Amino acid sequence: MKKLLIILSIILVAFSCSKSESSAYKIGILQLVEHPALDDANRGFVDGLKEEGFEDGKNIIIDYQNAQGEQANCITISQKFINDRSDLILAIATPAAQAIANLTKDIPILITAVTDPADSKLVADNNAPGGNVTGTSDLTPVSEQMDLLKKLIPNARRVAFLYNSSEQNSKYQVDIARKKAEEIGLITRDATITNPNEIQQVVQNLIGKVDVIYVPTDNMVSAGMPTVASITEPAKIPIICGEEGMLPRGGLATYGINYYELGKLTSKQAVKILKGESKPADMPIEYLQNLSLKINTNSAQKLGIVIPADLQ
Repeated sequence: MKKLLIILSIILVAFSCSKSESSAYKIGILQLVEHPALDDANRGFVDGLKEEGFEDGKNIIIDYQNAQGEQANCITISQKFINDRSDLILAIATPAAQAIANLTKDIPILITAVTDPADSKLVADNNAPGGNVTGTSDLTPVSEQMDLLKKLIPNARRVAFLYNSSEQNSKYQVDIARKKAEEIGLITRDATITNPNEIQQVVQNLIGKVDVIYVPTDNMVSAGMPTVASITEPAKIPIICGEEGMLPRGGLATYGINYYELGKLTSKQAVKILKGESKPADMPIEYLQNLSLKINTNSAQKLGIVIPADLQ
């Protein structure tokens, strides 16, 4: 009898676990590449879900995949999520979002770390997406970042925009930065790359030709910041960044958003979708309202830059 009770208990536990897992929501997370900003967005999203009662391994099953910066991998991973019949997919960064959005119009897709979803053809309108895609934007105050550049490096005359010419996010921001830079009397030049192997040569070619470099929220350059800094620091060329994740790896300063909080903001949208309270078509793209000034004081010291009292 005891053996029979033990066997029945094991069967009941197994059945309970199986039922729990089968009723859990499947969430696929596709991240373009590893670097601090995107990593923080992912972490904020998962933590935000947990705070709302959705915990991985319990009532949700998260399948996290990193495309390692390859668009082909984005497509392969996207197809996997579709075949697995995911209940919701999070795409982190524009190329990842475009890959999955082009393959399914049925599965709810949330995007984050995308500057302008409408401009990237991911939604019909940022205020009224109208399809299966919505999410959060990482649009930063580019004009204010240019003002910060001028305030920290008042003698700067020549600025280079370092970015991946294939990334729509970056081109969008650089257009804004160029217009503002010219308004405040800066001479601009583009320093574009199309793959990580070009970073070293492109940055090396800027030595002696520019006084400062501006990097938007560019995924390829962000991932390659150690390479950039290894050339700019000895040359005493400061870097104004689009986001704070670049600062510990050689950037001088930024004025912008916190990607962890951006991920948490996206998680609130996910909860509404999972609970059936709303659909992506009716959910506007959301933006973080709290911006912060961040300065790498170690970098400033190495570059001989005196931080104005009102920025300290």
